[in-house]
Amino acid sequence: MTKDFNYFNTLLVQSVGSKTGPIAPTIIPSAAYGYADAQEAEGIFAGEVNLPLYARVGNPTNAKLESIVAKMEGGVGAIATASGMGAISMVTTAFLKAGDEVLCIGGFFGGTYTLINETMRRFGIGNSFCEVDDFLQIEETLKLGIKMVIMESVGNPSLRLPDIKRIAELCNTYETLLMVDNTATPLLMQPLALGADIVVHSSTKNMSGHSASLGGVAVFRAVQEESDKLHHKKYADLHKIVNKMGKKAFIPICKKRAIRDMGMTANAFGAFLTMLGLETLALRMERVNDSVAKIAKILDEKLPDGVSVNHPSLTSSMDHERYMKDYAQGCGPLLTLDCGTKEKAFTLLNALQMVIQTANIGDNRTLALHMASTIYSDFDEETRKSLGVHEGLIRVSIGLEDPEVIAEDFLQAAAAL
Repeated sequence: MTKDFNYFNTLLVQSVGSKTGPIAPTIIPSAAYGYADAQEAEGIFAGEVNLPLYARVGNPTNAKLESIVAKMEGGVGAIATASGMGAISMVTTAFLKAGDEVLCIGGFFGGTYTLINETMRRFGIGNSFCEVDDFLQIEETLKLGIKMVIMESVGNPSLRLPDIKRIAELCNTYETLLMVDNTATPLLMQPLALGADIVVHSSTKNMSGHSASLGGVAVFRAVQEESDKLHHKKYADLHKIVNKMGKKAFIPICKKRAIRDMGMTANAFGAFLTMLGLETLALRMERVNDSVAKIAKILDEKLPDGVSVNHPSLTSSMDHERYMKDYAQGCGPLLTLDCGTKEKAFTLLNALQMVIQTANIGDNRTLALHMASTIYSDFDEETRKSLGVHEGLIRVSIGLEDPEVIAEDFLQAAAAL
């Protein structure tokens, strides 16, 4: 069956709800769980009995959310975390150690950039960065035996679109783990089907849609019995778990080497609220991705001189061809405006009547934010430029409102410049 929006509307509604007993997901907030006897406790701790151990390593409400997102992404399993950064932190700390190297492809959300370039460096993990189309550097870096490649399915806020399939094929050739942040494009892109190993989301964003639940999730492919990249000698410190746990080894690797000791776990109420959002995700993604292209077109035609709009649906975008070829259903809720200067950006933002100024994206409401003075305010000018953040840049996340009304709000605000 083709995985279109109708497919996901059926999958998500049927997966979240139950046909008997409570129809809505149940919240099980207990931090601790009783074991029937000593033998059961031993089996649970050994991973041989599938019952709750302790809420820091998961609870039944989280497990329900994890099973749904794993189905949605085509993975063998998932782990719900306290935030999107919690998901990325869990994966990187579980699979990397001092002396390892990471390659980051394309522009990055500020939190991901500082995690890799500052926090992980403090623990002896090196990194390098390259553009999405610099395949020569990507391959040369992979040849060095690095441990992980990280990229976003859509650069936030650069809006650069990577060739996920081609990059995944290179990572598989050189037996290197590939993690894709799919926050902007749930349902729109299927990175695991394209060859990625791990997909992460900030479920706070599109998945929930309502700004009521902070959360994240990581989804994993199945480990192959033979010739899996995790059997490579550079992952030797993981082989004990891989050999014991088989196709679901990614999950115990993350739980035993990160979650158990660092506690990035989601809470039950947050997982419940995320599931409520998932029920309408396909409906919302279809509308938003239809709206964002319409709004980009209107703004491109009508914005005054000195203000420009960027979205891959526009022929002026450097990634327009890839958008048309690989992003048939859209590339998420984001577009950007460049006002040239911080002062003009502030003037436009403060003249908006409907749009909310906030640091979130993927909300049911339309949001906007000046990047350089907020999320990237601690970054030097050279770093901001490399991440696609200019002094006059405004990131916009399109919501569910009438697209013509959204566009009109930006146009009337731009008239104040």
